Amino acid sequence: MEVIPAIDLKDGRCVRLFQGDFDQETVFSDDPLAMALSWQEQGGHRLHLVDLDGAVQGKPVHLEVISAIVRGLDIPVQVGGGIRDMAAADAWLEAGVDRVVIGTAAVNDPEMVKEVCRKHSARRVVVSVDAKDGLVAVKGWKETSSVTVLELAHQMAGLGVERLLYTDIARDGALTGPNLTTNARLAKETGLAVLASGGVATVEHIKELVPTGVEGVIVGRALYTGAVSLPEALARSEEHTSELQSQAYLVCRLLLEKKKNEQPLLKEITS
Repeated sequence: MEVIPAIDLKDGRCVRLFQGDFDQETVFSDDPLAMALSWQEQGGHRLHLVDLDGAVQGKPVHLEVISAIVRGLDIPVQVGGGIRDMAAADAWLEAGVDRVVIGTAAVNDPEMVKEVCRKHSARRVVVSVDAKDGLVAVKGWKETSSVTVLELAHQMAGLGVERLLYTDIARDGALTGPNLTTNARLAKETGLAVLASGGVATVEHIKELVPTGVEGVIVGRALYTGAVSLPEALARSEEHTSELQSQAYLVCRLLLEKKKNEQPLLKEITS
């Protein structure tokens, strides 16, 4: 399971919000590129960038800053915030961003999401499903739609989307642990690759996500406060994933052996 460090940009600085509230921000760095390079040096395999000002204004704001980060890193970058039309998606993907993260447009303009998948490949699209009390929030989390998390997930799967990012807004920045139940349901019921976000405060929380079947987890505040070490999180996640894969392999072997042993007995009974 991937562990992906996050950088949220507001007024050109790296910040973390509490439950998406712009009035409750903590500034962690005035140098986003240096922060991005730090996560890469610590072993990060991918970076998650959010243009918070773009999410509110409905258009990319930190194009210059994010473009500099993309050029300066060797690892892939995914970007979200204010991507609400084809022009914005095209601009980011042509600037070297590996994936665009689309939120509001998935609710208000699903055909746009379908077109981005068709034009650039579904591999390069992540649909962000951000929820308040089970309903999808839009426009920088300032408005709540009437669409449920699972409704939107199934709709996106039907359009050819391959990957979701699920955020439980009540847990975002709160360090109270991820929403294991909803992440597990999304991974199991939609068939989509799921990235979990919101609530991670410890390495143990990351380990708890592995059995849910999610593809990865995005970690923000816990990395910035030092509550979670990125190298340790990466190592423990890989270790726990390997353990579960080994257990699954053993179960399959046992079932196959059981089936083999039952076949001669079945022949004997029917002959």
